Amino acid sequence: MTDALLANPWFGPLVVALLAVPMSLAVLRVCGPLLERFTRSVPVLNAMLLKIRPPARAVLPLVLLQLVWQAAPDDLRFIGNVRHLTGLCLIATATWLAVRAVSGFAEGMVKQHPSDVRDNLEARRVLTQARVLARTANSVLLVAGAALMLMTFPGARQVGASLLASAGVIGIVAGLAAKPVFSNLIAGLQIALAQPIRLDDVLVVEGEWGRVEEINGTFVVVRIWDDRRLILPLTYFIEHPFQNWTRQDSQLLGSVFLNVDFATPLAPLRAEVERIVKAAPEWDGRFFNLRVTDATERTMQLRILCTAASSALAFDLRCTVREGLIDFMQREYPESLPRMRFEAPSGAAAEPMRGSDAQAGRETRETRFEDAAARLRSR
Repeated sequence: MTDALLANPWFGPLVVALLAVPMSLAVLRVCGPLLERFTRSVPVLNAMLLKIRPPARAVLPLVLLQLVWQAAPDDLRFIGNVRHLTGLCLIATATWLAVRAVSGFAEGMVKQHPSDVRDNLEARRVLTQARVLARTANSVLLVAGAALMLMTFPGARQVGASLLASAGVIGIVAGLAAKPVFSNLIAGLQIALAQPIRLDDVLVVEGEWGRVEEINGTFVVVRIWDDRRLILPLTYFIEHPFQNWTRQDSQLLGSVFLNVDFATPLAPLRAEVERIVKAAPEWDGRFFNLRVTDATERTMQLRILCTAASSALAFDLRCTVREGLIDFMQREYPESLPRMRFEAPSGAAAEPMRGSDAQAGRETRETRFEDAAARLRSR
């Protein structure tokens, strides 16, 4: 029986394969921790090594197995099927490894730029680029891996070649106008590189105020101030105008408008604005003022400007200033609040209405009302 086993043409390749698999796993067990230790000073490489550890345990043995099967005689029974199956597994695990490597690179870049700091503009820029580009690259890798697996089948090579061509840059540009998926892919690249929006940016879009919560491969999630979510395709931010309140920095200039009577004294109001703004913790110390910006036939309009470090603080500061001024005017200058004036014609004295005249006026109005009600009933 031993002689028959040794005479079997599969004996040699199987023995080599059984030796190659544990050898590759042993190499990974020894070299993996060493590489991770040496790359601790380089967060990007270290994050990539940590991410590719699971797929690497499958890729290296499959590479050695494929080498063993390629070295085996071509007339060996079922060798073609074994080579094909091993090749499919190798392509799948290699694609998995490449996707994990890209994700690890993105995580390493994000770790180098923490966003939990006050001035996180640069961190948000890196975070947006890393995530959007990583997702785009992973999509291309998955399509390429699927295409390569299809091309190993003779009957499906044409389909695989077409799919692989569509994943290339020329195919994407050519299909931009006809394929929404590729349009969003190009829009994602534009957003990642030009960065009209970033994660945690404050936007006013479609008449709503909110923050960019998520940017994925096809759409953007904007978290509205009342915790609703506005979902917009990536192409929207390339083709439509919108407001970005944190494009360069998060500092904002807030405005408060009040309509007051012409008799309102401005000097006390300016002093009160200065007191309110300087006492407010939301004010960043840059600028504030009060100006009369408009006047109508009844009131004049006051505009108070004040600065804050972020949009949320600016909103709170505006509310604080508005409430403080209204309270000050109600307490100190109630006569300066907006009012309606009525004046008698020139030369006519405005006499108070006597009791009898008032009673007569009420009776006249009641009579008119009764007449109108009677006409309605008669209809």
